[in-house]
Order: sequence, then structure tokens, then C-alpha cells
Amino acid sequence: MLEVIIEVPRGSFVKRDEGAAVEFVSPLPCPFNYGAVPGWLGGEGDLLDAVVLGRRLPRGARVRVVPRAAISMCDGGQVDDKLICSDAELTRAGRTGVIAFFRFYALCKRVLNALRGVRGRTACAGWCRVEDALARARPA
Repeated sequence: MLEVIIEVPRGSFVKRDEGAAVEFVSPLPCPFNYGAVPGWLGGEGDLLDAVVLGRRLPRGARVRVVPRAAISMCDGGQVDDKLICSDAELTRAGRTGVIAFFRFYALCKRVLNALRGVRGRTACAGWCRVEDALARARPA
């Protein structure tokens, strides 16, 4: 199990950074809770990202969840893995929804990066094992 701090509650349009400043506004609501794993840094140097499936959780909530899978992303040329966490095993429909969201998210982030002058590849590389995502992360 891992602890995850919720940054974007399910249904929210706004992603905020650690200081609560608006980082990203989505044209669609986030279909799940989005947060970070304290104590672990992803390849881009920010806290390792984690999705928590299930009911809406409030921003700032700390939950202990099981990482079931991971999505490998590239953001501005840097690895930006996302752990997919849930109390239950992922269903085929759940997996389909998660990967569809991150493919769309990557397209939106690519446009945002271009507007911000961020260079480097931005794309969703697909599913990967939790162990591989954790091996690419490092202690904070």
C-alpha cells in the first residue's frame, strides 16, 4: 500500500501545484481522484503522480491505497509515470477509461507545453508495471 495526497478531486476541472496555484485547467472534468505519493519523486522531479479510482475524495485528503498498474507518460521529454490505485482489481472498462483519459490529457498537455515554450516529446506511452514505475522514481 502507498499513501496518496489528493490534489485534484474526481469531477474537478482544475489541477493545482503544491502551492495551490492553478497549473492546468481541463476542458473536461477529471474522471478520478488525482494526487501524488509523498516521499517519492517522478522522473520530472515532482512528486510521483497517482490516480485513485473510486468515490470523490476532498483535495488534501491522505489515503492509503494499492497501486494496481501504472501509465507511462512523457512530458516535455521527461518521464512522468502515473500509478493507478484502487481498492479493487481494475476492470477492463476501468482500464479502457484510464488510458483514454491519459491519451487525451497528453494531447492537451502537448498544446499547453507548446504555448509555454516547453520543448521535448509529450505523449502517453501506455501501460506499464507498477514495479517499473517505482524503479524509475526515487526517494524525495
